[in-house]
Amino acid sequence: MTARSFFIAGTDTGIGKTHASCALIHALRARGLRATGMKPVASGCLPSLAGLISEDAQALRAASSTPLPDYASSNPVALREPLSPHLAAAHDGVAISLAPLRAAFDALCATHDAVVVEGVGGWRVPLSPGLYASEIPRAWQLPVIFVVGLKLGCLNHTLLSIEAIRADRCTLAGWIANRIDPAMDAVEENLATLRERLPAPCLGVLPHGMAPEAAASALDLAWLGV
Repeated sequence: MTARSFFIAGTDTGIGKTHASCALIHALRARGLRATGMKPVASGCLPSLAGLISEDAQALRAASSTPLPDYASSNPVALREPLSPHLAAAHDGVAISLAPLRAAFDALCATHDAVVVEGVGGWRVPLSPGLYASEIPRAWQLPVIFVVGLKLGCLNHTLLSIEAIRADRCTLAGWIANRIDPAMDAVEENLATLRERLPAPCLGVLPHGMAPEAAASALDLAWLGV
């Protein structure tokens, strides 16, 4: 395992984990690191000549510092239906387990200085009977970077998720705020509340509608020791 690998979690699906992950990859690259991304499990994938393809995983691959080998190296489990992974996997006849995911992660670590592992959905999303998405960072001992999609309700979702992360004895390395709702009221007051209550530093606030490579400049990686 590399010393600079991180797990990207978030309040929910659709709040910009992929956008934040790509921005983080670009920020790591700007510091001279060979950085790449990984989406261990993805649902709602699209058919292609090469098989099922996740748009999220494709974005991570595009942000990476070097061309990656076969698609499965960055997305070992690609599922057809846009459902919770345990349901999509059952419908596709796929059994999700940690071992193949870990093998793909280790292979990326062997050729990169940093691997950004993007989770699926929220912290406690089921992957299979008895296995949750939260088991990936816990089993692999990855520090967690939490993405807050700035919208009404994000405070409650964030605080509950952070409680779960700490209860699982995972390290919260920092959090990133993502301006997904440009019309959100009291943005600065919400950010102040998060800064006051979260037990980790804010790594940056990503502007709405900005491409990940440009958004990377909004991130302060000094908190991560990078």
